[in-house]
Amino acid sequence: MTAQLTALVVDDERPALEDLGRLLDSTPGIGEVTLAAGGPEALHLLAERAFDVVFLDVRMPGLDGLELAKTLTRFAEPPALIFVSAHEDGAVGAFEQGLHPLDYLMKPVSRARIEQAIERVLEATAASTERFAPAERDHPAGGPLATGPEQSSLNDSAADIIPVENQRGGSTRLLDRTTVLYVKAEGDYVRVYADGGRFLVRASLSEIEQRWRQHGFVRVHRSYVANLRRATEIRPQLGGGVMIVMADGSEVPVARRQVAELRRRLRM
Repeated sequence: MTAQLTALVVDDERPALEDLGRLLDSTPGIGEVTLAAGGPEALHLLAERAFDVVFLDVRMPGLDGLELAKTLTRFAEPPALIFVSAHEDGAVGAFEQGLHPLDYLMKPVSRARIEQAIERVLEATAASTERFAPAERDHPAGGPLATGPEQSSLNDSAADIIPVENQRGGSTRLLDRTTVLYVKAEGDYVRVYADGGRFLVRASLSEIEQRWRQHGFVRVHRSYVANLRRATEIRPQLGGGVMIVMADGSEVPVARRQVAELRRRLRM
């Protein structure tokens, strides 16, 4: 049975995005298609889940296809990459920067070229599987396949990566969520305070609270979400309030109405 690939399509032009999505939906070998209207949205999706193949428009405003592709190469298990462009010179930039997509499609994309590209992805996937097959045969049938600590760690961190805006140069950086201490609301953005510095994310604090709750983050104040896994001390304040002291020594205020819930969570 042919493997069913999960595909992410990235293009800032809505008609082209939807046209390619429809083509992929009816292409053998594709099981699920997700659309992203630009680089930042694609990064959010890639941080939340893994895809087998990414169809990526080369020229997009802001975070363009080449920049996003370079980011993907740093993933522990990067997806297969297929560039899509209306410009013939786009392929030159890709290869000059050391990016090696499995295919390069010119717009408008034909069904025949889509099928050829998917076949290349399936062949590459099969070759990768065969490469690791001998290691599996070295273990007893039905027994677990041992993986080194480095690989396990990489896989864990890859699933916990979040995209943030780097204040220097306007680029996008991938941040390990486990390094985050707390998040503070700042207008239409939130500022993420992490071991490696401070970063902006275009999101609401309510979104962060809901999406990161399972990772130990708790809304402790109308303006703050704290990573309780990085807290080192709960410090009482005059008037009945408390401050959370984080691993770097910074303090996060806790609203009075949240104190009882915080103590319950920490079983104090």
